[in-house]
Amino acid sequence: MSSDSWPPPLKEWVAKCLGQMTDSNRAEAQAELKQVIADSFAAKTLWTTDWAGTQLKSLLPKPPPTLTSTSLKRKSHDGGHASNKKSKKTSGGKAASSTVFDPDDIAALNRRAARFQREHEIERQKSSRSFSNGNHSSSSSYGSHANTHLFKSRSGTPAAYDAADEPEADPNVPNWDRYTIVGTSTEIFKDYLRLTSEPKPEQIRPYHVLQETLNQLKKKWREKATYNWIRSQFKSLRQDLTVQRIKNEFTVTVYEIHARMALEVGDMVEYNQCQAMLRNLYELGIPGKVEEFTAYRILMLLHGRNRSGQLTQRQKSDPAVRHALGVQRAVAMGNYHALFDLYMNAPNMGAYIMDHFIDRERIRALMVMTKAYRTLQLSFIQNELAFETLATAREFLTEHRAGFFQNPNSPDMEKVLDCKPASAPLASVFEEKYRKVQIKGAV
Repeated sequence: MSSDSWPPPLKEWVAKCLGQMTDSNRAEAQAELKQVIADSFAAKTLWTTDWAGTQLKSLLPKPPPTLTSTSLKRKSHDGGHASNKKSKKTSGGKAASSTVFDPDDIAALNRRAARFQREHEIERQKSSRSFSNGNHSSSSSYGSHANTHLFKSRSGTPAAYDAADEPEADPNVPNWDRYTIVGTSTEIFKDYLRLTSEPKPEQIRPYHVLQETLNQLKKKWREKATYNWIRSQFKSLRQDLTVQRIKNEFTVTVYEIHARMALEVGDMVEYNQCQAMLRNLYELGIPGKVEEFTAYRILMLLHGRNRSGQLTQRQKSDPAVRHALGVQRAVAMGNYHALFDLYMNAPNMGAYIMDHFIDRERIRALMVMTKAYRTLQLSFIQNELAFETLATAREFLTEHRAGFFQNPNSPDMEKVLDCKPASAPLASVFEEKYRKVQIKGAV
């Protein structure tokens, strides 16, 4: 891949990284730098990654030798590249250097970085000369630039760039600079398509259009639009926000609403993607429903049998967080009576997340109950384990090979479970079905 096709923020980031390297970390940092770019190219996220917010692990301060080597490093860019996977090299008639980034060419990387710095200096000099010659008011002076849109103001009109003055910052865009893309599309709805090249302003919706898009999507959801269509529209909305680097309360609202919709239909892949971005946005200090989504994270950690992280006093005092911590305690202590009471009284969308592990906890509870009792009324099982109806309770037992009733032909209200023959199958099912939990896209 030619460096000419790299987005300007990537060029600036490479030059910045090379400037931070020292003799002691150069080899490690160059290797990591090349791998990050190669992974981003392979994932087709060169134009959507927040390069200004990306941090190389090898350039972070090293802990003193006397301390334990606890890792405090983390990569903060939006792309989420898998650094342990090597990017595939293309084969064919074209030279590899013209189609993919060569992670082994250190010399080429250094030459590119030097050229980036020279290009930026030339651009600043051109802009400065244009301003001093009185050409700053002529839109034609920008006509020869291939990326004219990069030099336009929020209103879409050409704006001269003086090297001595930074562009006026947009409060919705952290790290606003002259390379920030501003959309011009007026389409309200737009299907999601993965970006494979530099985004064009005419294909991106500006901030005020995106606000109307969200209003219309909420209306469509209330009108029972199909989730597949809604998901595509929300992914497209999120993409337009990312491309324009808009990070504010509106961005948080978009991700929170999509996360709730995803929970409602059980789309855990999109939910987890939204949750991951929300954590980043909350960490930037952008207001949102922090406690609500903290509670969801605790419940999802329970689904994966993981421990929750540190919580602030404010979070611990929130009703949703207290509920999630109560669920955590009930699961840890095997208190199924308390657990199912919490399930029936879950705030917000908590019950939707609990749905993903409630059957596992029902089996665990039945394993205890069938060892403690000789017989159990089906109606007792229904009430204790929060089944909606007697029929669903009976079907659950049958599906899990535990439908041993002393009076199978009696009405459900009168059915009695024979606990002894049901105990062993329940333990077997638990081992087969619930011992190992995998959460696709979990955070």
